[in-house]
This record gives sequence, C-alpha cells and structure tokens, in this order.
Amino acid sequence: MGLRLALSGASGRMGQAIARLATAAGDDCVFTAGRAALQETTGLSGLSGARADVLIDFSSPDGFLAALAAARAAKVPFVSGTTGLDAAHFAALDAAAAEIPVLWAPNTSLGVAVLARLVAAAAAALGEDFDLEIVEVHHRKKLDAPSGTAIRLAEAARTASPATGEIHGRSGKSATERPRGEIALHAVRGGDVIGDHHVHFLGDGERIELVHRASNRDLFAKGALRAARYLVGKPPARYAFEDVIA
Repeated sequence: MGLRLALSGASGRMGQAIARLATAAGDDCVFTAGRAALQETTGLSGLSGARADVLIDFSSPDGFLAALAAARAAKVPFVSGTTGLDAAHFAALDAAAAEIPVLWAPNTSLGVAVLARLVAAAAAALGEDFDLEIVEVHHRKKLDAPSGTAIRLAEAARTASPATGEIHGRSGKSATERPRGEIALHAVRGGDVIGDHHVHFLGDGERIELVHRASNRDLFAKGALRAARYLVGKPPARYAFEDVIA
C-alpha cells in the first residue's frame, strides 16, 4: 500500500521530482503546498484534514518553519531536505521531535551518506598531519553557501578529529601559514550543476581526494521518499538520514 504523502515546496524542482517518483511508485500526493501557499499563514492549514502519512518539505527556511508547525499541529511525521537553516530552525526541529518523528538532512543521497562515513574515517586516521579542504559546486540559482552537504561533511570530520577552526573561503594575504586542524569550505556557483562535493586531505608528499557528483536530481527525491517510508510509524524523536540507511 502506497504512502499518503503531503508535500511542501511542491512547485520547486525537488518537489516536482518527488511528486513524479511518488506517483510512479503508487503513492498518493494528498496535499501539496507551493511557494505562494507557504508565504501565507494559512497556506498549510488544510494539512490536518488531508490524513497524510508523512509530510516532506523541500521549500525555503521560512517555508520550513511553516511546514514544521503544520506537521506538528497535524501530528504528521516530518522529513525535510531544506538547506540554509540556522540555530532557530534546529531549535524548532528539536522541539517538534518531542511530539512527532522528524528527520532533517542537507542531502538525501545514499552516496553522500557513505561519503560522510569515509570522511570521518579518513579524518580519524590522518589527523592534523593532513589539511582538510572542502570544495562544493552548485547551479547558479542556489542561494545558500556553503552548501548544507559541505557543512555536514565538515561536521563528520570534526567528530572524528578535533579541529581548531573553520573558514568559508579565502581572500587577501595571510600573516601566517595555514594553521593545523583548520577546515576550509569553498563554494562555487554557476551553470546547472546539480551538486559536486570534493573533499581534499592534503599531506606532505601525498593527498587523498574523495568526490561525490550528482548527475540527476531524482537520486535526492528517491532518498527523501525512502526516509519518509522509514519515518512512518516511528515514535517521536529526531532521526538522521544515517538511521534510514543503517
């Protein structure tokens, strides 16, 4: 039996991909909200009557809060891949997790989840003898930088090997050489690139490069639907995409 799916950000590229794949899989999109609806305080008021099994959100930082509040009011599990969030968004997510199952991931790709594991393993093994630089490339329309995935990869490295600092890009002339333990994130924007992430571990006389390239947006939609199916029936808590693939 298919999911009864509610979709926030349905008019966006990710929303359209999720709706298309969900329909092909036999799921029923019982409620959708596009950009215009999310800008209105009543735009998601119909969710409670839709009897959805789960709400998937790929909208905007403001849309995220509206969708989360609607899911919480309707007691519907919440899955989101919206990026550009701040501490207030994550505080709202943690508060909602006391009442409904919630899952936020900056990237719903199986390959990126594996990449994060590889980054953590490499950081633990190599330590501060190797400098860590993360370069991400996305299409010209992406508004946030660095990407949520790049931030996630930096976090994976920090959990395995203590870092002394983090910078986003470089410019000008530094008074000192690159410090040990620093993580640098660099954002490139242009064209229609769906998403490339390059993780460089740079040592003396050798380097390791870990790369993930997304060539089709459907892979993120498939991951989001997989996460939605995982969350249905789960108790209230905050889950991670790593839980889905475990």
